[in-house]
Amino acid sequence: MATIKLRDRDAIITADNIIFRVYGYFHPYDAYVCDPEYASAAIYKSMDPKAPRGKRKPNYYKFYADEGLQFVREKYPRYTIFYEPLQKRLVGVPRAYITETREPDKGFRRLIERQPRDGLLKALHKVYSLVASRSGLSEKDFGVFGSLLHGFYHPKFSDIDLIVYSREKLRRLGETLEDFYREEGPLRNEFESEKAVEGKLWKFVNYSPKEYLWHQQRKMIYALFKDTAWKRTIKIEFEPVKDWKEICNEYNPNTRVIKKGWIKAVARIADAQDAPFIPSIYKIEPIEILEGPKVENVQRILSYVEEFRMQAEKDELIYVEGPFEEVITPTRTFHQITLTYCPRYYEQALKVLQM
Repeated sequence: MATIKLRDRDAIITADNIIFRVYGYFHPYDAYVCDPEYASAAIYKSMDPKAPRGKRKPNYYKFYADEGLQFVREKYPRYTIFYEPLQKRLVGVPRAYITETREPDKGFRRLIERQPRDGLLKALHKVYSLVASRSGLSEKDFGVFGSLLHGFYHPKFSDIDLIVYSREKLRRLGETLEDFYREEGPLRNEFESEKAVEGKLWKFVNYSPKEYLWHQQRKMIYALFKDTAWKRTIKIEFEPVKDWKEICNEYNPNTRVIKKGWIKAVARIADAQDAPFIPSIYKIEPIEILEGPKVENVQRILSYVEEFRMQAEKDELIYVEGPFEEVITPTRTFHQITLTYCPRYYEQALKVLQM
């Protein structure tokens, strides 16, 4: 297993038929930090009506929120790893426990190269043809994840979850989608109107639905595809993942990350080239600490929260609130604001002030 090389959103399947998603790019050499996505119906059952996966009967159930993390910690603690920098155990899969891997780029090519056999796959082919013909992107620039990757999608109800690889390909895709959204065609921006947030259960206390709509709309990666032949409107996501040459694994067993409390601050974005990925990294120039430790060397925001990906661009003024940490490496010490799963999850915020 030592030769396995994986990146964010690649899938790991264990002997228990738990499907994990590789989470981010910072991993120890002998394991991968992961997020549990699905578990076999033989070992897990969810009462959530959205959770079953399978065309006739449930073969798998999808985890929502922190269900997967709790399930693994309680029932399968062998799928946890000690993460040295944090000095705590995280959900992750040691290489020795990897039974199978599924790579989204290979999964996408497999689906595109075959004759589509149902309405959802026909829609996938149409979307790819539209985007590729105008952007110049090719099959190797995309991946597919979720139920399409694993083969238990439902043709009438599943969405299309795609990946676009690399910063440059993401830029070209965004420009292309922006052009489509201006037209009266089959592709529209999912967040073009308030309908996108109607009925949405909203829990963030320092980030309003109106602010969410504005930020999501300009990200360009969330689309609706109106398939006139099938008379169905399908949600399309284009999730950014780094190209291999863009990946830098920051994991160092000698690094220590020490929690220092909670902070509220205003800052200017100095660099956002890694904002589209997980973790989203924003280099910042602090302008004012509104509440929390009064330190000067706050260098970046590190965000694992999906809602805050691609949230701000270079030179924009932002408000940020969340856990504050000191990072001690073998060569330097600095501070960062880390937005992640935590007891005050919905108090966290990252938003542009000049909307």
